[in-house]
Amino acid sequence: MTQKQSVVIIGGGPAGLTAAWELVKDGGSEQYDVTVLEATREFGGISRTVKHDGNRMDIGGHRFFSKDDRIMDWWKEVLPLQGAPSYDDKKLHREHDMEPGGPDPEVEDKVMLKRHRVSRIYWNRHFLDYPISLSANTLKAMGFKLTMVAGFSYLKSMIHKLPETNLENFYINRFGRKLYSMFFEGYTEKLWGRHPSEISADWGAQRVKGLSIMGVLKNAFQKLLPKKRDNSEVETSLIEEFWYPKLGPGQLWETVESNCEAAGVKVITDANVVEIRQKDGKIASVVYEDSEGNRTEMAADDFISSMPVKDLINAVDASDKPAPKDMTEIANGLPYRDFVTVGLLVKHLRLTNTTDIPTLGNPPIVPDCWIYVQDPGYKVGRLQIFNNWSPYLVKDVDNTVWIGLEYFCEEGDAFWNMTDEEATKFAIQELTRMQVINGPQDVLDSHRERVKKAYPAYFDTYDRMPELVDYLDSFGNLYCVGRNGQHRYNNMDHSMATAIEAVKDIKSGETSKDNVWSVNTDKSYHEEK
Repeated sequence: MTQKQSVVIIGGGPAGLTAAWELVKDGGSEQYDVTVLEATREFGGISRTVKHDGNRMDIGGHRFFSKDDRIMDWWKEVLPLQGAPSYDDKKLHREHDMEPGGPDPEVEDKVMLKRHRVSRIYWNRHFLDYPISLSANTLKAMGFKLTMVAGFSYLKSMIHKLPETNLENFYINRFGRKLYSMFFEGYTEKLWGRHPSEISADWGAQRVKGLSIMGVLKNAFQKLLPKKRDNSEVETSLIEEFWYPKLGPGQLWETVESNCEAAGVKVITDANVVEIRQKDGKIASVVYEDSEGNRTEMAADDFISSMPVKDLINAVDASDKPAPKDMTEIANGLPYRDFVTVGLLVKHLRLTNTTDIPTLGNPPIVPDCWIYVQDPGYKVGRLQIFNNWSPYLVKDVDNTVWIGLEYFCEEGDAFWNMTDEEATKFAIQELTRMQVINGPQDVLDSHRERVKKAYPAYFDTYDRMPELVDYLDSFGNLYCVGRNGQHRYNNMDHSMATAIEAVKDIKSGETSKDNVWSVNTDKSYHEEK
């Protein structure tokens, strides 16, 4: 009998679980012995669905859409597309193309819903289209004088291009200085804690490179044409339909993990990797520690890591053969942005639904999935209305509204260290000032969730990442995947694609890892945060 090839996956999450499933599906468990070390308390956690008293919170907000057909097929193999209307679509007579023979979400849980996407911007007490458009509503909110200033500013940016040495110049080149100062400058600083002039343009090139005034105008014009466009023809930030697991993103990854275990994958939770040992230019083993401080060493032929690069290098540094000092210096200088979500269950919203999109509630709630708070007068960065992601996230979807307020911060800062009561009070005050709710009397329940290392940031030692990549690639049997594993602000589908490429290399014996690192570096795929 041929000995199995052993693979240890460090970190779990979407990328780690994708790698595990790619290795063992279709009989791969006969060839590969796979172990996943999950330290969920430490790493990411952004793909979870948090359950609280019958309501569910999507941490981070995830639209399931990709221009990579492999990923779309992967998702619907795990959770098949709905074959009958969801609760709200049925009640409101909203239509989607149903999947012949697909499950009925009113009867079965393992189902992927088709959802309409609606997002808006909150600015200066007005709700504007997202991404920003030149609609009558936008022009009215801005006023004639401001519109003219923004228009001429944009025309100037078309003629005089700035060198894209930072994110500020990247945005100005696409929107003009006036629109940049109104809608991007303050929001970006709120998100990252740094001025856009201090952030690498790589973030824009990776996340929003296809989005511009011309892109918005082109999309608006094409929407007037009778021909229905496929989502693959539309810039990602402009898509109007997406898929979504009935019970939130965490449901998909819980299902994948269950499938992996059924196929023979060993999943060890609460396993914090503290040491990575090497021999003969390869990774020989990892040492992990459980919550009680017990340490276990695990050897393998190949290692796939989705753990934060900073922690990976420090684990190498803790071994008997430490990482070079300059590599440790780069890794420890890589910045992250942490965030806090405050969930508020409210009786109703003060906002009225002025769109032609029917919604549940009495009175009907606004149809938004996200509301981006691009007004500098508020700390909250984004609001999620969970009712509109899936009616099954809310216990009483007809009579309550379940809202998530996202706050960007740093672990250990004043906002992070607030008590649950303090954070909840702060969130209620902001929603009241925004006139989204009437006041504390409307709030029925709340839940605060903190997420470490949610977003890899593009400043400080980030510009030296190529040196770190070369060092990591020098270990022939180590593959870095996912958002934290590559310190790259990838969407979920890109994180999954890095794992698929890594497994492809392991199966083929390919020594170059360029295909793993090049995912989402040359495609016009983006999603404005």
